[in-house]
Amino acid sequence: MQDRTATSTGAGDPPDFSVKDCALIAISTGRRARTLGELCEHLQTVSIDSIYYHFWGGLIQARFDEREYNNDFAAWVRHALHDAPLAERLAVLDPTDFADLEDLRRELLELMEQRLDESESLQWMRATRTFELIRSQIVIFDTRHRIRSPEQLAEIVPQLSTGSIFYHFVDARRRVPDHLDDFREWLSSFGERYAGLRDRLAAVEPYFSSMTEIRARLTRALEQGSP
Repeated sequence: MQDRTATSTGAGDPPDFSVKDCALIAISTGRRARTLGELCEHLQTVSIDSIYYHFWGGLIQARFDEREYNNDFAAWVRHALHDAPLAERLAVLDPTDFADLEDLRRELLELMEQRLDESESLQWMRATRTFELIRSQIVIFDTRHRIRSPEQLAEIVPQLSTGSIFYHFVDARRRVPDHLDDFREWLSSFGERYAGLRDRLAAVEPYFSSMTEIRARLTRALEQGSP
């Protein structure tokens, strides 16, 4: 999926930043697993959008409790299979460390298959709760808000919805070359003038935090000054 965030303002001028919002729609794949082996079988062929959902979906969905595990695979292994060693291995996976979701899929499978080799009981043990494989579909909305200068980012980012933060700071990484977020890609159109600001935004970790925490950290980075 390709969606351009920058909109042209004229020949030679850096483009305006087009603020988008989004919602992540959960769609059942019809696939279910009751054992770790069954989950491995499904993970080999399930849509890559399912891997995306089970790692990122929890960040954008409203929750009233603290997430113990950032991805659904780790949570299910811990609370339904009751296997703490594998849960901890899965819990530390950061999708931004991988070149793409296919690499992440391979790492998931390797960790699960390795654990199956280690524990004979896991080869037949049935979970207390079925794992439902869900795939995601992102729906994008144009807010019609435009940012014309980097200095405006510090004013506007604190007011953005969590959906906008997710779209521009998280989802952008699978759309933008070099896995940049939309803010840094846009700032790069101004040359090296905002290199320091790009570096500060790059230091904001996008996965092991809530969207509200990420928004607050982006705001602090922006409030340090534009260049």
